[in-house]
Amino acid sequence: MAGTNPISAVLIIVITIFLPPVGVWMIAGCGADLFVNICLTILGYFPGHIHAFYLEYVYFERRSQGQMGNLAAKRAPGVYSDNVNSGGRTTYGTMPT
Repeated sequence: MAGTNPISAVLIIVITIFLPPVGVWMIAGCGADLFVNICLTILGYFPGHIHAFYLEYVYFERRSQGQMGNLAAKRAPGVYSDNVNSGGRTTYGTMPT
């Protein structure tokens, strides 16, 4: 997680340990990923954790790669949020610099 604030990453992970949907909401917002995580958490506590930690891994990995200038060309499998797929980088319809 080079280039990211380690305190915010640890805070998100600690929150995800106790409430997986809240951790997903913090990185993905309110959307399909949150709905999927709520359903997985209701069906079983551990599937919700696995999904939440996967989303967080993709988010922080794409964020650190984006800060080094390596932008991912493909969407991550099973991730619906543009915020997670881009690592939090917003382009507002333009090409990233």
